[in-house]
Amino acid sequence: MAETLPPPGRLRIAVAISRQPGDVHEWVLLLPAGATVADALCACGLDAQAEGLVWGIWGREGRLDDLLHDGDRVEGCRPLRVDPKLARRQRFARQGARAAGLFAKRRPGAKSGY
Repeated sequence: MAETLPPPGRLRIAVAISRQPGDVHEWVLLLPAGATVADALCACGLDAQAEGLVWGIWGREGRLDDLLHDGDRVEGCRPLRVDPKLARRQRFARQGARAAGLFAKRRPGAKSGY
């Protein structure tokens, strides 16, 4: 199935936000050329400051005045609560060396590392 192109002078933009785990909202918009991240959020009825999310384009942090290109995806992500490296260290300490890692779940009687 061929994807249709937006009309000349218009941009097809997707906006996705996740206010809480498992809760994702997505909008597909047609915006005029020269539109910014703030314009896309306004078209969705979102207030960038009130949401308390970090905004970016295709997973890279951006600013509200960044220009958008056709096919861009504006994403609103929740800030991290815990440093991922610290969380991994704490999880490893709880599980212990034998219960964590790539080869933790082996078949009964299997050689180590397989």
